[in-house]
Amino acid sequence: MIKLPQDAKGRKATPVTTGCLDYFPDAICAVAQLSQAANDQHNPGQPMHWARGKSMDHADCLVRHLLQRGTLDTDGLSHTAKVAWRALALLQIEIEEKAEAALVEEPVLNPHWRATWGDADA
Repeated sequence: MIKLPQDAKGRKATPVTTGCLDYFPDAICAVAQLSQAANDQHNPGQPMHWARGKSMDHADCLVRHLLQRGTLDTDGLSHTAKVAWRALALLQIEIEEKAEAALVEEPVLNPHWRATWGDADA
């Protein structure tokens, strides 16, 4: 998972506000409003959270909403905002899966293990 760097140089190279929020303030607000409406619909009475198991076909949904961009969905919400939400979901999952895969890679064996544990094949 990509985290905000801990060192000053790394943090400055990750301009979350000036490199994202300031570029797209209205779009970010539209996605946040969509998240609230979706939470109210899919998780009524529950605190805001992403119920990841309820819809996982982000690429297909993204394209379906993209085909209807510039219009409102039957729930009165923007298809284009739904494209943005699905794109963010797809990217978040992709980043998490890559991070998880990196944790599961084969461990590098210590070349001196035989000296420590002995050689079972000898």
